Amino acid sequence: MGVIIRQSIKGTIVNYIGVGIGFITTFIVLTRFLTTEEVGLTRVLIDASVLLAGLAQLGTNASVIRFYPYFKDESKKDHGFFFWTLVVPFIGFMIYGVIFIILNVPISNVFAEKSPLFVDYYYYVLPLAFFILYSSVFETNSVVLLRIVVPRFIQEVGLRLMTLVAYLLYAFHFLSIDGFVISFCSVYGIATLFMISYLFSLKKVSLKPELKYITKSLRKDYIFYTLFLITSALGTALMPSINTFFISAKMGLAFTGVFAIASYIAAVISIPYRSLNAITQPHISQSVKNGDIAEVNRLSKNISLHQLLIGSFIFFLIWINIDLIFQVLPNGGQYVTGKTVVFILGFSGLLYSTVNVGNSVLGYSPYYYYSLILTFLITALAIFLNNVLIPIWGINGAAMASFIAQIINFSLLLSLNWWKMKTSPFSLKQLKIVVIICLLFLVNWFWNIVITPIVSMLPVTELYISIIDSILRSTILTVAGLLSVYYWKVSGEVNGLIKKYSQILGNKAKL
Repeated sequence: MGVIIRQSIKGTIVNYIGVGIGFITTFIVLTRFLTTEEVGLTRVLIDASVLLAGLAQLGTNASVIRFYPYFKDESKKDHGFFFWTLVVPFIGFMIYGVIFIILNVPISNVFAEKSPLFVDYYYYVLPLAFFILYSSVFETNSVVLLRIVVPRFIQEVGLRLMTLVAYLLYAFHFLSIDGFVISFCSVYGIATLFMISYLFSLKKVSLKPELKYITKSLRKDYIFYTLFLITSALGTALMPSINTFFISAKMGLAFTGVFAIASYIAAVISIPYRSLNAITQPHISQSVKNGDIAEVNRLSKNISLHQLLIGSFIFFLIWINIDLIFQVLPNGGQYVTGKTVVFILGFSGLLYSTVNVGNSVLGYSPYYYYSLILTFLITALAIFLNNVLIPIWGINGAAMASFIAQIINFSLLLSLNWWKMKTSPFSLKQLKIVVIICLLFLVNWFWNIVITPIVSMLPVTELYISIIDSILRSTILTVAGLLSVYYWKVSGEVNGLIKKYSQILGNKAKL
């Protein structure tokens, strides 16, 4: 677990640097200089491109992680495995690209009334999807080589910096809306070039396929697995974008913009999961291949425990400061209607981060085909719930639709994993985290009643009172929470890291 923890910590640090840049981009530049409709346009372009890229992969990302252990041989450049990871998604992109062009009229008719701006830029989805597709494929290849930090840096820092520049050029009228959309797509292309350059710099990949190495049984297994992934890809790729499409079609891009900002805030909770999941997937795949269920269980419980620990604290800090966040947000009054969305999606993100490791376990197991049923079920349920709840509760209904669908999905997934694999992400230590967070919320309630009125007596403006109160509250409650985690011995790895860095700081202080 040591390598996993170190790599995930480095990846998470890079992710949060990206979050800092993303914070500036989203909460200072976007909300100040772009209309809610323009914010909605960028969100629906990205979601549509991610959907197209997800379909065009033909399951490549999952196949890479599942089959790489069979090709792994550094002395022989992994028998040309990298070549197939380029060819398969290219075929997929050509197929789905043609379908996307054919469907121009019916899709445009759906969005024409409420979101005409998306119809104007419909075809920009194609190049953007191509860049996102190969950026994802190259990153997955880096993951199986256990090199996640640089790809994470390119995706989270480099891409965000370039996107920020594009937004600023548009904000200060150096670019028209057409020029901005072109620049917005181009930065993803530049990031993709950086990604492939890094991958080749590792000198571990080859574009020369070794056809004789692929046995009949391996080819049969790959084709069956890929056909399964192609079938399930529609639901898997569509699920993250359903809210955006339904809100844009039923309510308009302005509401999509509000939902997007709320989603960005809630998404902070899931950021540590990206790094930890990326570095642990190859280990889970290898353990499943070896039939080492004990190791799969150990990894699942460790991942779930640490994701619940980190995610709970982030969720807590976001929610106790949510009013301040909208208070300092430029044009925050236009976006404050997304406050409830933040809570629902934040809780949903916490659930996802904690138990989604079950998807990896099932996906790399001999029972992966069961996930096809779950995928279709959850997608159909999400579509149905969006149709029902958005007319009733608006964007809150869209968030609630995702949350309900996710609860049902994970309940079935974890039950299936226990039935077929005897694996579970849950442990008694997680109850300790739940107790600690509940106590922190209780103390926060007490703080609002007793301490906040005292802070409000300071002779400064209301905004500064909110900031001072937030800093005091967040600092004291976070320290109290971390001390509780340490002395209650929730995580041996976390305690070890705290001791290590405490000793380092202590030695520096003596010097």
